[in-house]
Amino acid sequence: MTTSRAAHPVAASRPDDWAKPRVLLIEDEPRISSFVARALTADSYDVDVTATGAEGLRRATATPYQLVLLDLIMPDLDGRVVLERLLAARPTQAVIVVSCLSAVTDKVECLELGAQDYLTKPFAMDELLARVRLRTRSPGDAHARSELISNGALTLDLWRLEADCGQGPVPLTRLEFLLLRELMEHVGQSVSKHQLLASVWGYDFDPGSNVVDVCVRRLRSKLGFDLIKTVRGEGYQLAG
Repeated sequence: MTTSRAAHPVAASRPDDWAKPRVLLIEDEPRISSFVARALTADSYDVDVTATGAEGLRRATATPYQLVLLDLIMPDLDGRVVLERLLAARPTQAVIVVSCLSAVTDKVECLELGAQDYLTKPFAMDELLARVRLRTRSPGDAHARSELISNGALTLDLWRLEADCGQGPVPLTRLEFLLLRELMEHVGQSVSKHQLLASVWGYDFDPGSNVVDVCVRRLRSKLGFDLIKTVRGEGYQLAG
């Protein structure tokens, strides 16, 4: 049984500063769930497992997890419904979809719903573990000397995943945070979609979707439509 954790950590602590990263696995195939759970536990993760979409959704919305691994084909509630409802309740929740559905349309739909990654079954365990490590790494790990980075009136809180343009802090999803941080690290430069896909989503190829454009639109709606400029034929640039 896992130990209880404070609902409101003190300001000096990271929101995800737990003894072990906590992962929820929503998977109805006992063989797969047992195999994945053992591998994650051996890799120092605290793993909870559920075999139904409804129970997975209940747990994920009631308990903070650093990552949810979600199968799409569930016996009761479709995984896409779980994903949509979960992210509506917890917009910053990191989710990796792990599914036998390999069509590009399925991948695009899940990425545009807000999943951070999509892994097709059958998969190599080393690849799954690598993707889990990437998604459970704190966004501020590369900036341990400071909790805030700024550019003009824009300030980004590395631990709280919040941005402030002078009107008060605005909570961001993890993907929105990572995209905005990438743009802030290249002030005065245009950042290509390919580079954003690589740095934010971890793809070294274009998965055939407009996830970058969708994420940029969400940032603009939250922080102002003049914050991010579209550089025709090149990508995006943070407004100076």
